[in-house]
Amino acid sequence: MANEDPFEDILNLEEQFYQEGYQQGEEDGARAGLVEGRGLGLEKGFQKFFESGKLYGRAIVWANRLPTTAKPSQQQEKRAKSTDEAGTSSSQTTSDEISPQPERLPDLPRNARLEKHITTLYALVESESLSTENTDEAVNDFDDRLKRAQGKAKIIEGLVGERHHAKEGGKGPESPAPSKVKLDM
Repeated sequence: MANEDPFEDILNLEEQFYQEGYQQGEEDGARAGLVEGRGLGLEKGFQKFFESGKLYGRAIVWANRLPTTAKPSQQQEKRAKSTDEAGTSSSQTTSDEISPQPERLPDLPRNARLEKHITTLYALVESESLSTENTDEAVNDFDDRLKRAQGKAKIIEGLVGERHHAKEGGKGPESPAPSKVKLDM
């Protein structure tokens, strides 16, 4: 028993506290990392799907603006105009007076290349074919498709003559700076 130092435990106290603190820090860090990682993942996922949804909506609008041979609603409008011009009395009310038709966006110019780009854009951002799995392969595929869709949208904007007012980095439309009004008192 002569070899035992009664102060050994006291001298090693600092190392013991260091090891306990290190272990607790690792456990707390792992828990906090999971929580922060999930929060960041949800935020980034939302941003990506929001951008994809905007492109999907634009693709649908562009696709509906593509010229077709004769749309059914246009045929009905032509028939109504021709019967009106054929001699109906002005005292009769037409269906347009009862329920006015909403204004339509003008048709896009006839262009096979434009149609192909719009079809490709729609296919890239169609929600049915997008994977929501949380694997490296699925995330990389989604990111690749989103980047290609953003490129297609820029090409279509150029062909159509539209200019999308987005900040650099895809953060969304710029809002005008608030104007300062000077009040005289």
